[in-house]
Amino acid sequence: MSDLQSLQKGPVTFLNNNIECIILAGGLGTRLRSSVPDLPKCMAPVAGKPFLAFVIDYLLQEGVNKFIFSLGYMHEAIEEFLKIKYPALNYQVVLEEEPMGTGGAIFLSCKKSTENNVIVLNGDTLFKVNIKELLDYHTQNYSSCTLSLKPMKQFDRYGVVEINQDGHIQSFQEKKFYENGLINGGIYALNVKGFLEIKFDDKFSFEKDYLEKYFSTVKMMGLVQDEYFIDIGIPEDFERAGKELA
Repeated sequence: MSDLQSLQKGPVTFLNNNIECIILAGGLGTRLRSSVPDLPKCMAPVAGKPFLAFVIDYLLQEGVNKFIFSLGYMHEAIEEFLKIKYPALNYQVVLEEEPMGTGGAIFLSCKKSTENNVIVLNGDTLFKVNIKELLDYHTQNYSSCTLSLKPMKQFDRYGVVEINQDGHIQSFQEKKFYENGLINGGIYALNVKGFLEIKFDDKFSFEKDYLEKYFSTVKMMGLVQDEYFIDIGIPEDFERAGKELA
């Protein structure tokens, strides 16, 4: 029996000791510019240190040991921070010469990945999911992309993701007021080879041009994890992060 046949007989468990993560940190952060005018959004000071430090520390605790930082706007500040505060970190930098959208940034970073599956997340969001549980669920289901979903109540800032009882993505609903629902928490397990085989434009949106366009033709799953979530993209939540993470 071949290795592939044996894998297909039963569930797959994520046994690789290497966990690689792409952190998107190239955004302009225009909505936060009034509060943090001279820094990339992920470098906004929260409870005495750049928000990105909370993200990196959480990932290290979760066993992530390889990092790819997708950088663009004011990348020098982030690179200097990494050299000083994380000198032993195993990382590489992928630099956007011009904004390529979330999809373009992920696509470019995936070309540098050395793993079959990679974790993808935003540098301005902290969602404390169980990374190994996410990867196990992703590999066991032979998923192309697995989304971490956060249950929320009474919100209008996010759209809603609908899944069936088996966890398959059924739809993406637009932003409006919802009494309750599952939101895309912005952490993904992504099959690198499958993603790179799709023909995209150089500049594209991961959310619109991949997730919403392909969920019905490639296998996408959703894993609900009701863990701590904060997105500092707007001034109100930036201020809330300072209180909650202090």
